[in-house]
Amino acid sequence: MDLKIYKNKQEVAEQFSSYFVDKLRDKDTFHVALSGGSTPKIVFDVLAEKFAGKVDWSKVHFYWGDERCVPPTDNESNYKMTVEHLFSKIEVPKKNINRILGEKDPVNEAMRYANLLEIDLDRIEGIPQFDLVILGMGDDGHTASIFPHEIALWDSEDHCVVATHPESGQKRVSINGKVINTAKEVAFLVTGASKAEKVEAVVEKIEGSEAYPASLVNPSSGNLVWFLDEEAAAKLNQNPS
Repeated sequence: MDLKIYKNKQEVAEQFSSYFVDKLRDKDTFHVALSGGSTPKIVFDVLAEKFAGKVDWSKVHFYWGDERCVPPTDNESNYKMTVEHLFSKIEVPKKNINRILGEKDPVNEAMRYANLLEIDLDRIEGIPQFDLVILGMGDDGHTASIFPHEIALWDSEDHCVVATHPESGQKRVSINGKVINTAKEVAFLVTGASKAEKVEAVVEKIEGSEAYPASLVNPSSGNLVWFLDEEAAAKLNQNPS
């Protein structure tokens, strides 16, 4: 586990963007699963502003780790947010953008997306392998859309699952834990004081932390990077890098 701690959310976004672009340099194709949330939004802004013309975006194939079951025009759509903050500002072929169809029946869409991943990605012991999976973490310790009350979905036989938000009841389509942990690299983007308690529990493996899906992120490659701001890292026994 590699912990990278920066001053604030903006610095996290800038450092992650440089890390991401560096990963692309010697690749002919690069398959990445994106995350929604406030920190990726700033990351996409930085990528668009600083790297729009410096990256061959035609070799990057975009997917999502999870999506809310809403139309692509809905403000809750992770896809819409990515279009507004990144895709509308860079040259990327439409065929490289593989969105989860949030407006479709969730069960059927989870099956379709799982099948798409099987077709598009290399497979390791039958499990699709991303080059990079970007994750966030909720205040409750959830990641992708695997929530603590449905932690059994982590080990689902299906590559993609239908999850239910514990408060709103909103359905979401999410990749499962096996797909996350099969990735060549996994990067957490976590910022803000409200995350500090769960960051401490998950990173330092405090008793009871196994109840949080984020604690189950342990890629078999060994390549796990946390990008944190000082607020999210406040309870860690670490010095900022």
